[in-house]
Amino acid sequence: MSADTLKIKTSRLPKSRIAVELEVPAMKCKASYEEAISRLSRSIKIPGFRKGKVPRAVILQQIGIERIKASALENLIDGIWREAIQSESIEPLCEPEIDGGIENLFQNFNPSKELKVTLETDVLPSPKLNNTKGLEVNSESVLYEPKKVDELIEQSRKQLATLVPIENRPAAYGDVAVLSFTGTYLDDGSEIEGGKSESMDVDLEEGKMIPGFIEGVIGMSLNEEKELKCEFPKDYPQEDSRGRKAIFQVKLKDLKARELPDLNDDFAQQASDKKNMKELKKDLEEKLKDDVKRRNESNRQEALLERLIKELEVELPKTLIDQEVRNIIEQTARRFAEQGMDVKNLFTQELVKSLMESSREEAENNLRRSLALQELAKTENITVEEKDIEKKTQELNQELSGKEKIDQNRLREAVTDDLLQKKLLEWLAENNTVIETVSETNSPKAAKKTKSESTKSKSNSNKGQNSTPKK
Repeated sequence: MSADTLKIKTSRLPKSRIAVELEVPAMKCKASYEEAISRLSRSIKIPGFRKGKVPRAVILQQIGIERIKASALENLIDGIWREAIQSESIEPLCEPEIDGGIENLFQNFNPSKELKVTLETDVLPSPKLNNTKGLEVNSESVLYEPKKVDELIEQSRKQLATLVPIENRPAAYGDVAVLSFTGTYLDDGSEIEGGKSESMDVDLEEGKMIPGFIEGVIGMSLNEEKELKCEFPKDYPQEDSRGRKAIFQVKLKDLKARELPDLNDDFAQQASDKKNMKELKKDLEEKLKDDVKRRNESNRQEALLERLIKELEVELPKTLIDQEVRNIIEQTARRFAEQGMDVKNLFTQELVKSLMESSREEAENNLRRSLALQELAKTENITVEEKDIEKKTQELNQELSGKEKIDQNRLREAVTDDLLQKKLLEWLAENNTVIETVSETNSPKAAKKTKSESTKSKSNSNKGQNSTPKK
């Protein structure tokens, strides 16, 4: 090994990170220092000297030793890092970090001597699946409930109802009350954020507002004022309100009752594109059954995926987690923007920081799921045929024709990922066992058991405005 050869030694670190120990010969350090002097000298002009003809002593005095050392070290680190990743076939996920810090390295840097430095970086993880076949999972089964058809029809009746003013009786459940109110916390008397309105339509139904509010309005007469004592739930979305007691000064300004349309063929035509009630009920029944089928399929797939993830051994690098956190926040911002919200003002530095912390667990789960599927495809040699990708891409191009310009590479990538995931889920369903159970909340009677509760069955997943805050 020649005197100017870079010595490289790599070692694995936790969380899919590697350390690269480098011994840089004095010749390389000296060459980088001289090159820095030459490069910096070309950028300065000194009266009385022609460009490029400035004596070395003058250059050193004008530029300064510290600046030259810093420039030399920066270029040296860049060069040896590129040499190391090429020599050791390293695929870094981020810029290298200097063990001990750049300031310490700079203090120890002597262009005439050998330099020892350790650089650390994140690399792609090496996932491993302990098992892929013969796994057994439980999946909660959703049952079709015929009563849901009537509930959907009643929702449509409410939407198509005529609101009739009420003056001769107090407020009752099912009415629409027009209220003005102001809310304060009982413990310190401070006003509740969003707990004030001059005129707000409130459906007098259980669960529409925080506990105690609707119940307090029931029985009030028109123009009556009343003090309502309420308590925010402990799981209330607004953190500073959770579990706190409150008082609302409420006035009933107007009261309306819903006059529901008759359940006849005219209603069916008004509520849908069906000709009569028979067709409407049949359509709703089919849609509900399809929805139950999709939900059960989704539950089975989710159970299989969660079980597969338990078989995954992997150390997630910080770089990938941070990247996935950014993806989640960007997706959240896009959803808000689509709803017409001012994302620029809404996403303050404090909110982004909070979102980054709260999204970390979700990011790690997303990565584990993705890596588990990738490793499954690799382990079981599961691929998508080119003809299937072409067919699906052509279908989507026809559906999207006439719309904005389509990035064909991104479309093809999305199609490939979608088809592969579908194939992987089908493989999991065929090679593992799903025990379907019905929970008491989904079963009309706890004593009723389905066959899948007592026997193991292979999953065959079809192969494959201000307002007081609401509860």
